Formats: sequence, C-alpha cells, structure tokens
Amino acid sequence: MQERIRPILFNGTMVRAIRAGDKTETRRAVKLKYSNTHHEMRTDKYGTRLIEIQDDIEGETYGRNADGSTWHKLRGYIEPKPQYQEGDILYIRETWAFIPCIECPHEGSCRRSPVTYTDRHMTAEGCFLYRADHPLPERIVWNPSIHMPREVAREWVRVTDVRAERLQSMTDNDCIHEGIRKWTKDGKLFKYCHADAEGDAPACEWKECPRTPRGGMKQVWDTTVKKSEMDLYGWDADPWVWVYKFEKCEKPAE
Repeated sequence: MQERIRPILFNGTMVRAIRAGDKTETRRAVKLKYSNTHHEMRTDKYGTRLIEIQDDIEGETYGRNADGSTWHKLRGYIEPKPQYQEGDILYIRETWAFIPCIECPHEGSCRRSPVTYTDRHMTAEGCFLYRADHPLPERIVWNPSIHMPREVAREWVRVTDVRAERLQSMTDNDCIHEGIRKWTKDGKLFKYCHADAEGDAPACEWKECPRTPRGGMKQVWDTTVKKSEMDLYGWDADPWVWVYKFEKCEKPAE
C-alpha cells in the first residue's frame, strides 16, 4: 500500500523539541461532531473502539411505561477516526519565510546554499528561514505555518502508533516524551512565553513553575485550547485524545 503523506502543525517550541529529539509523540483532542453527544469506549464483537454517542436523555432515548416497565431506544453512534494512521509520513508545518538572495543582509558572507523557489508565479534564488530558529522578534515577514508548502518542510516524521485515551491518563514519562522538559520543585516564578500558531511575537507572563512534568503539560495544553472550548477540551475537562507516536525519518522521494 502506498504511503500516505500528510501535514501536521507545531508551534516553534515543539519544533525545537522535535529537532532536539525530545518530542516523540503528540496528543490531539478528539472533537465532538454534535453538541448533544459524548465520547465513550465501547467493546463488542467488533473489538474495542472509541465512539461518539447521543446523550441518554429521559423522554428521548429511554423512559418508563405506565405499568412500571422501562423502554430503551437503541441510540445511533458514529465512530470517530484519527486524522493520522500508523505508517503515515508527516511533514511538519511551522512558521517560515523565504528571503531572496537580492534581499539577503548577508550577501558575500552567507554560508547557506541558495535554493530556487517559485512563489506567486515569481521564481528567485534564496533561503528558507524558520521562526523556531529565530524566537526573538525580528524584522522578517513570517508566513503562518498553515500556509507552509510541502517542499518547504525541513522535518519529517513517521507515525509508529495511534491510540485513544483520556488526556489526564498521561504519566510524567508521557509528558517528557511530549517535549515537556523544564520543571522545578522549588515553586519559584518563571517567565512563560509562547507564540500562537500564526507565529506572532511571543506573549509572556510570570507564572508559578510547574512542579512536575504533568504540571508543565497542563500549562502547555491549555494554551492551545480556545477559551470558548475550554469546558470541552481543556486539561480539567479531561477530553479523549488521539495519541500519535512518531519517529524522525527522511523526506520521501518525489
């Protein structure tokens, strides 16, 4: 079977963790398709799998008859599918820019090998830059990660395992494999900075240091969830998530 090639987005912090070999798995919330459903794990003759099923509401799916007996209507369900499958090859989309040689400030001293890139029907020689390598604000017009073409990607990974589990079932070791490296036990304050998915300048604030890797994971996870969806997919909501394990691989031949 032909290998599937798919994109996946990461912010600069996670890109650096992947490049350093510290991040070997990622979790993505299993989103509910409807507002009157919930996720649960079902085991039957077809195996064990995650399903999205209608909430059991009195008068809609079950009730009591006049003689005291009960009735229960079979509830329909859907089976959510993970976005990625074992064996998929993923190219990492990150915030990026292309600097033509004619605009390069290092003319005559550039150590890079220029590439030829066509953008908006214009072709030029130049170099690709990545925001993860330049975390401090710079005078560069960055392109959002969602707009990164496949040919610009520098990091490729292969999915080695996929499973569904509750977010809070993570152990400290799981969090370390997620790229959470820095934590402390002395309770000191630290300056926590993060950039959004569009690669804007980092937003910084002083927070209490997480005391465990799980504490660090909680902080990082909640920065990725919209405020309007925090009750559904925030850390405290303990949503179901897809767990994707991966390993770095070479860019596949065209």
